[in-house]
Amino acid sequence: MPEAYLYQTRFGATPQSDGTTRFALWAPSCEAVSLELENQAPLPMQAESDGTFTLTTSCPSGARYRYRVRDDLAVPDPASRSQPDGVHGPSVVTDPSSYIWKTRNWAGRPWVEAVIYELHAGLLGGFDGVRDRLDELKALGITAIEIMPVNSFGGTRNWGYDGVLPYAPTQAYGDPDSLKRLIDTAHAKGMMVLLDVVYNHFGPDGNFLHDYAEAFFDHDNNSTWGTGIAFAQPEVADFFIDNVLYWLMEFRFDGVRIDAASAITDHAWFGKLRKRVAGTIEPGRYVHLILENENNDAGLLRDGYTAQWNDDGHNVLHVMLTGEKEGYYEMFADNPTRILARVLHEGFTYQGEMNPYSGKKRGMPSGDLPATKFILFLQNHDQTGNRAMGERLISLAAHEALHAAYALLLLSPMVPMLFMGEEWGCTTPFLFFCDFHDELADAVREGRRKEFAKFASFQDPEKRKTIPDPNALSTFDQSRPDRDERATLDGRIWLDRTHSLLSLRKRFLVPRLSNVHSLDASVIGDKSVLARWKLDDGSILSIAINLSDHETCKISEPATLLYSSAARRAVEELPPGSLVAGLE
Repeated sequence: MPEAYLYQTRFGATPQSDGTTRFALWAPSCEAVSLELENQAPLPMQAESDGTFTLTTSCPSGARYRYRVRDDLAVPDPASRSQPDGVHGPSVVTDPSSYIWKTRNWAGRPWVEAVIYELHAGLLGGFDGVRDRLDELKALGITAIEIMPVNSFGGTRNWGYDGVLPYAPTQAYGDPDSLKRLIDTAHAKGMMVLLDVVYNHFGPDGNFLHDYAEAFFDHDNNSTWGTGIAFAQPEVADFFIDNVLYWLMEFRFDGVRIDAASAITDHAWFGKLRKRVAGTIEPGRYVHLILENENNDAGLLRDGYTAQWNDDGHNVLHVMLTGEKEGYYEMFADNPTRILARVLHEGFTYQGEMNPYSGKKRGMPSGDLPATKFILFLQNHDQTGNRAMGERLISLAAHEALHAAYALLLLSPMVPMLFMGEEWGCTTPFLFFCDFHDELADAVREGRRKEFAKFASFQDPEKRKTIPDPNALSTFDQSRPDRDERATLDGRIWLDRTHSLLSLRKRFLVPRLSNVHSLDASVIGDKSVLARWKLDDGSILSIAINLSDHETCKISEPATLLYSSAARRAVEELPPGSLVAGLE
């Protein structure tokens, strides 16, 4: 196995075996482009028939450069691998061989072993700060960390979904080698590292593509996030497929999660990506392609994609735990107990039915898919941070019911995902934050406050003024999980609970999940469901959950009791806010 890894991308600055560097920029709106290496005279680039401009020249690692696309405009490389001065500064040629990998025999882990921990690298102290947390996460039972987008964005603070340079890890978290060091260390501890990637739009600050590659965009498919992307254009398709492979091959990520996949309107692109990944990854290596897909497109899950975030599961559990029914939660407010039973039995709630929130049909049948195709969560960056005040579920739900739902999360055959701090019952908010300035900052601040005007609690303009300013440094600081809570009584209880549940999952469930399928799920009372799955060895996992505030009907005690969230272990009637899991 090599000590260093290099993936040859179609675009960008790529070192060659003879010591030169190949530069390639797709600029179909331009008649001429020059490469401007810092402190050197401009070098004219060769125009290709497809609108690409290329040049191969001697160039050391660390050299700074821009592309001159107009007399009055020099731009960073859209495929830049390093932007130490931010998205408006020059790009930097990197040497992939500068980092010597220690875990050269790492082949990843099977998907059924995944217990995911979603995190924001900036809030945890950058790439090195995350690396310092790996031991405690491993000890807890976490097997995979999922990092919110690391692509370069405007400013120094952002969720990452406003990125404009998708190949360049943001300098706000560390340099490219520090990201590789984080991944290498995780692999040495037996942990996978997954990356969120955003391909359906570019952020509003630092995107120069309109100036030289207007064909990159599809104006017929604009969204609330920005101008649509022309994925049917071969150069655009390759730009993003190469980006996935760059992260997988050069940085050795174990998988990517494609954000807002439903906004990528060229469905054929997903097939191209899957085939390119399958044809590039080393034999025997586990790599996982994960989707966030509002359309509940079960077809992609049958066609080689590993899993999908199960928003339906989150939404119905949120409604049952909090009673909230505004916004998209309205879709899950009518008989949520029946909806939860369907989620546990078939994966998706919406499988082609009319969505009352959008007025359109949503989803396709998913009952034939194994439970491990669905990632279940109670909290994530979206569902927490898109609340006006960023409240975590622990401040919205009754403790007993939340405990039961947490046990369901960690003991169901679906792949569980925790959001940073959830393991100790973190109470600090997670807010929407960014680092824009001037008119853009004003637009983002006022746009966010206006967005909440339709909610009953924020119809008063004065109340909306209390919504934190996303651009304020204090908003970022408030979102940092308070690690001192780990040492409190409640924090220790939640940590012990998390460790116990994940130990049970590792011992009793993971070895039996490779061929799991649902048997049934039935409503047994108000906010109460009994679900059963057949595992690999023929044993049956049963989970009975009661999220109401009163006892529900009697249930049979399982042959092997795995977990009971209620104080008493002998179970007849299911107590309020409780769960019982067992094997038969």
